[in-house]
Parts: sequence; C-alpha cells; structure tokens
Amino acid sequence: MNATGRRGLAAGAVLCGLTLTTAAQVPKSGFDPAAFDRGVAPRDDLYRYVNGDWLARTSIPADRVTYGAFGELADKTEADLHALIEDLASRSNRLRGSPAQQIVDLYASVVDEQRIERLGAEPIAPELRKIEAIASGHDLAAEAGYLSSIAAGGPFGGTVGSDPANASAPVARVTQGGILLPDRDYYLSADPAFSAVRAKYEQYLARIFTLIGRATPEPDAKDVLALETALAQVSWTETETRAAWAETYTRFTLRQLAAEMPGFDWQAWAHPQGLDRSPVVILAQPSFFKAFAAMVPHIPLNTWRAWLASRYVTAAAPYLSSAFDRARFDFFGTILTGQELPRTRWKRGVAMVNGYLGDAVGRVYVERHFSPAAKKRVRGIVERIVEAYREAIRDSDWMSARAKREALAKLSALSIRVGYPVQWRSYDGLDIRAGDLFGNWQRSLAFENRLRLGDVAGTAASAMWVLPPQTVNAYYTGATNEIVVPAAILQPPVFDPEADDAVNYGAAGALVGHEIAHAFDGRGRQFDATGAARDWWTPEDAAKFDARLRALAAQLSSYEPLAGAHVNGALAAAETMADIAGLSIAWRAYKRTLTGDPPVIDGLTGAQRFCMGWVRIWRAKERDDYVRSQLQISAHLPPAFRAGAALVNTDAFYDTFAVAPGHRLYLPPAERIRIW
Repeated sequence: MNATGRRGLAAGAVLCGLTLTTAAQVPKSGFDPAAFDRGVAPRDDLYRYVNGDWLARTSIPADRVTYGAFGELADKTEADLHALIEDLASRSNRLRGSPAQQIVDLYASVVDEQRIERLGAEPIAPELRKIEAIASGHDLAAEAGYLSSIAAGGPFGGTVGSDPANASAPVARVTQGGILLPDRDYYLSADPAFSAVRAKYEQYLARIFTLIGRATPEPDAKDVLALETALAQVSWTETETRAAWAETYTRFTLRQLAAEMPGFDWQAWAHPQGLDRSPVVILAQPSFFKAFAAMVPHIPLNTWRAWLASRYVTAAAPYLSSAFDRARFDFFGTILTGQELPRTRWKRGVAMVNGYLGDAVGRVYVERHFSPAAKKRVRGIVERIVEAYREAIRDSDWMSARAKREALAKLSALSIRVGYPVQWRSYDGLDIRAGDLFGNWQRSLAFENRLRLGDVAGTAASAMWVLPPQTVNAYYTGATNEIVVPAAILQPPVFDPEADDAVNYGAAGALVGHEIAHAFDGRGRQFDATGAARDWWTPEDAAKFDARLRALAAQLSSYEPLAGAHVNGALAAAETMADIAGLSIAWRAYKRTLTGDPPVIDGLTGAQRFCMGWVRIWRAKERDDYVRSQLQISAHLPPAFRAGAALVNTDAFYDTFAVAPGHRLYLPPAERIRIW
C-alpha cells in the first residue's frame, strides 16, 4: 500500500446541523472542486486528490520547517494579532500598567533592534558571573535550580499538576533533561548523519563560549559534549517514557532524594523553584535522576560550569544581539531542521506577546474574531461528539461492564470549554518596559514562576487555561477531565460556519473526537471521573486494548517518510489510535444529525465531504531534516501520514469511495484497527 495514502489526525471543533427549507439556504460544500487533483483516484490517494493543487503551488516559507493547514491558520491568527497590537499602539490613552500598555511595550521591546544590538552580551553578564563563581556541589545545585525556576537553561523540565494520589492537591512532576540535542540518538547513534550533527554542535558550543569570553572555548565544548553524551546514555527514550507513563509517577520527599540519590544537593536545587513547599516531588524517569546525581561528584566543576553556561546562553540568545541570536539559529534552525531564515522581528514580537501576555491579548482577540454565535454552534457539535461516545462505549466489544460504567461516568463529568476561558488571567504586577527586551523576558519568567509556585501551594485559579484562546490547537487534560478548544482553531478549513455539516464533522469533529479519546485510552484509564489517579480497567480490558495497540504499531512501523527512515510505530501508536477513534466517533456524530439523505453539493455526497474534510486539514509540507529530527521524539505521524492512517482503518471510507482489493489505499478488513 502506498504509504502516502496512510495518514491522519489532531485536535479541534465543529458545527451543528442546518435546516434546509429553500435552495437558497443550502450550505456550501466547503471545497473548490477545481482544486482537486484529477490525476489520481480518491481510492488510491485521497490525500493528494483533495490537496493536489495546494501541494503544487505551496512552498515552505523560509522561516518555517513545516507548513500546512494549521500553519496557515497560525499565519492568519498572527496577522490578526499584529493588526490588533498596532491598533492598540495607535491609541494615546493607554494607562501605565494597563493590559494595553503591557502588550504594546512588550512588542516594542522585541522590534527595537538597535537597542538590542547596542547591549551585546551585557544583559547576561551578571548571571554568567554567578555561574563562573560556582565553587561547590551546593553552588551547582542552587544555580541549576534557579535557572530552572526561570525557565532559562536549568537541567530538568517540569510541570505542576494534580497529585495522582490526591487529585485535589497540586504537585510538581519533574522530567529528565540536560541535553540540548533533540534526542539521545543524536549523541549515541553511529549513523553518519548524527555524527555530522554532533560535530556541528561542538562547533556551536565553541562559538558561544568564544562570544562570552571563556578562556578555553574548544576544550570546554568537547567537555560539554562528553557530559551530555553521558547523560544521553542514562536517558530514557521517548517510547520508554510513554510506555511506562503510569508506573513512573514515582514519589519522593526531598529527604528521600538525598538518601536514595546521593551526589546532588536536592534541597539546594529545590529551594529556588519553591519545590520545597511541595510535600513530594514526582520524578518521571527515576533511574535517570539517580544516575545524574551519581555523576555530579565525579565530573570537574569547570565542566559543570561550562554546561550551565551553554544552556543559559542558548535559552537567552533570542533576547540578545544578533551575534548570539544568529549562532543559535545557525545550529538549531538551519543544521537541525533545515530552516532557511529566522522569523522576522514583528512575528517574534507577536509570539512574545502571546507567550507572556496571552490572556491579555486573547481577550481582545476573541472580542474581534470569535462571536457568541460561533461559540454556541461549536459547543453544540462538541456535545454531539460526546453523545456519540456515549453510544460507542455502550456498544464496545472490548470493554468490560465495569469499565463501561466508569467510562460513562467519566464522560458525564467531562468539562467542555470552547473559545475562551470564563476567567481571564490578570497580569497585575508584571513590569513591562518598552526598551528592555531581556529584562521583560526575565521578569516575565519570574512572574510565571510565581504562578507555578501558587499552583504548588494550591492558590492558583483552576479556571485558567493552559493555552490562550488565540492558539491553533486543542487539548484534553486527564487530571481535570476537561477538553479545551481555543477560538483560533475554529476557522476554515477546520471549522467553516458557512459550510455543510459533513466537512465540519470530518475536520473539527474528528479533532474533538481525538482529544476526548484520550480520556479512555492507556493514559486515560489512569484517571477516574473525579480526576483521581485510579486504574479503572480490568486486566482483560487492558489486554484487549493493548493487542489493538500492538497491531497498530506494527502497521505504522511499515511507513517510511524518508528513504531508510521509518516511523517508530510503538511511539506513534497511541496518538494514531486517538485519530482512528476521533474519526469513527465523528462519523457516528455526523450520521446522528441526519434526518434523511444529506444533499449532494458540488457533486460531492455527505460521506465524501466528511472524508475530504479530514484529509484536507493535514495538507502540509515538511523539510526532510525536520522530519528526521522528529521521528524518534514525536508521538504524532508526519501530517500526510496522519491523514491516511486513520482513513484506512475506518470502514466508512471504503464504503464511501468503493475502495476494493487492488486499490492503493485498500487494507483488508482483518488488518483494520477498530476501537469504537
């Protein structure tokens, strides 16, 4: 079977049924048939049939590594936000400290290139002096903890969420880190492509060490690469992390960490982050942290200092002069992903406003670009997707009666949030200055850290969203059992208020279905309807689900996006299973809206428009270097493969396009993966 045909899914929203009373009220199909590629048959390559014209005329922008339907939505949203910021800047009645002033001044600090160039390395000098002053293991841990607290090059990642043992208590979960290349294979693989990247990485390290005036930049670069290689050797793969997700909620008090993982001063590391306020810390990959702690006393302090300096400079580079900014881009942009040009200043300004004042600018964005009528209509679609899940759970041939009861209870408790939050976040107290990009970055990071500490202390507002409403994405959170569909993703081709239901269910409805699927999969089984960590599957439920997952992993492993580079089926199986679930549930939901045969519009039946809506949202082009960098670390298939992987496992696709043996998209019924 043509691998290009096997592709798939993501996260989104939808629209309610329309009553057709006159010809004038017949909605549009949502497609331009003239743009179809008639040189291929839908049953052989529906992805190219629908997207052929787009693929032929679209190039990846020089400042991107991937570009497609979601990139186009991001571009439109970015332009809308830019216009909004320019409009706010044109007004003279902004109050000091007001959201409008913060937005305008933060943006201005990013685009003031002359001042950024004049400052050179001056903004990072104080922190670099602190790093160079590290004289003990205690100092090392304290500085590492501080850099983590401001998200500026600390060694480990982390999030704050519900305690699996007590859903009402926030707790910190820390993940392995310490390497700057995308994955452990970049350090350990003998593949010549990875060896070449390592050589370029060493050159990058020497380059930034020269910029900050280290006395021995080349030897320091070799030492840092050797240190990161040692860390890579004890790091878990992404597949291992995902496979053992439930078991890796390993809880430690700081006293236990000191006793069981000696060598690193855990108390000194925890204090700057406020983690000493949390009763426990959860380590996602405990063996990594034990190995890391054991390394600390045996590696020279000068190497640790160089390692922290490289991490700090890399994190700070986008907010510094072009010498630093370009060094980072030349390696992490061009070498690693093939990106040709950095983002322009105005786009970076919009991105920074989005990142640090997301709710402030988002509140204005939804007032201008997302109507209450659209919100109501989309919510109706989401509710129909939920009802389709209710029916599918009852019909399930793999869930036990007990699991079905738990799943239905979880579905009934599901919180649906569409468009924008009911409670907007306040940025009172965040000091933003028009001429201080680096300072704005540091103060914003400190502001974010105070919010995280509030989470650990249990004082942060739970109604706030993880993503602002101007985000082209959607997500499901198991610990809070909620689905969030931000306003910005609810635009064509994901959601078209003027189009027929079919295309919207095939696109936005399937994305919503994908997100809700995570409530009932291998991870969702770990949280019950209240958000408490409790496995509500029986061993038989798990065995039946896992058998389907293994079969899907084997299917995906045959995909070859680049010559000699295959998909990691075990890594991609869970998200692809959610794609299959989302598409099948959206089909159920769409059929529930019909009171008769749907209209034929532009020569397309309702079923055809449904399937085409799905494959269209995955139209995309990606740079080869970027694809290669993602294969072992991303749980999602490359976009074109996502489109087909769900289709070929959905029976409705075969009926719709009369797909039969001999056609390139044909998969025998016995090999199709069905979950709902």
